[in-house]
Amino acid sequence: MRLEDIRRVDPQGMYDAIRDFPEQWRRGRELARDFDPGFTVEGKDHLVVAGMGGSAIGGDLLRTLVADTARLPVTVVRHYQLPGFVTERSVVIASSYSGNTEETLAAFEEARARGATVVCVASGGELLRRARAEGLPYLQIPGGLQPRAALGYSFTALLTIAEHIGLVAPDEAAWNETQELLEQQSEVFGDPSGNDALELAEALQDRLPFIYSGTGLMEAVNLRWRCQIQENAKRLASGNVYPELNHNEIMGWEYPGPLHEMIGVIVLRDREDHPRVQQRMEVTRELISDRAGYWAEVQSQGESRLARMMSLVNLGDWVSLYLAVLLGVDPTPVPLIGQLKETLARV
Repeated sequence: MRLEDIRRVDPQGMYDAIRDFPEQWRRGRELARDFDPGFTVEGKDHLVVAGMGGSAIGGDLLRTLVADTARLPVTVVRHYQLPGFVTERSVVIASSYSGNTEETLAAFEEARARGATVVCVASGGELLRRARAEGLPYLQIPGGLQPRAALGYSFTALLTIAEHIGLVAPDEAAWNETQELLEQQSEVFGDPSGNDALELAEALQDRLPFIYSGTGLMEAVNLRWRCQIQENAKRLASGNVYPELNHNEIMGWEYPGPLHEMIGVIVLRDREDHPRVQQRMEVTRELISDRAGYWAEVQSQGESRLARMMSLVNLGDWVSLYLAVLLGVDPTPVPLIGQLKETLARV
């Protein structure tokens, strides 16, 4: 594959947005570092991130990253309504890249009505207008991108806010390691003449992707892979997590046939996967990998949890981009989502 091949299919520059992810990471961290939310988690019961799509995935990454160390539980809400446990002792971060996501605006209003402490993250739009009007803390991130392509801004904002309010302790070594790793990956994966991301995309070109991973650090990464394949490559993608899939989905592989041969399985692995989960992954591969049309396993890279998480997030983004190019699909526009919004606006 040549860069000219990518440019022909990708006129709006999703390739450039993904290649610039390390710069987003650096700039997003700098923008968020000076932000003062004006409160801490003292006296709070939990933190909720309200968002949808590309604006919510950062919340899931935060949730899984800090699950073992955070002082409060973190919940991600993808809905108009907040759970009943949200009260004045809750922190709600409303995350909408455009600032106009109707579900997030509804959740924002409900959080205000319940007396929760609210912080807003957006590039502009109605959410920031309301935050300014009500004197609420907000972090404005750079606009002009598809929400899914702005993860470097939205996730660094959420994680840095979590540090500011005392949910987790800052770890500059992890931030720096992640920056360096992303820069290295950008050079390698950005070379379309050949790399691991392109190889995985080629294997998935004529197959239905199934993304498997352990529960924990890789759970949200798994979701990111599926969403990126769906939005960038316009290809259905399914997935599940260990150990749960060993209690149900594995039986769907019992009688292999033509349908199974159309499936390409990618297993996301991390060295901190539970020891029994690692054993389950090995046994599952022995039992069913030859029943799929393709089976591959990819290992996270880096020392810190943050670096390992983002190493596979970034790989998945590149796989989705190359898959789109191989399929001849413009990765940027999402016409069905646009049509859905237009129709809903009329009813």
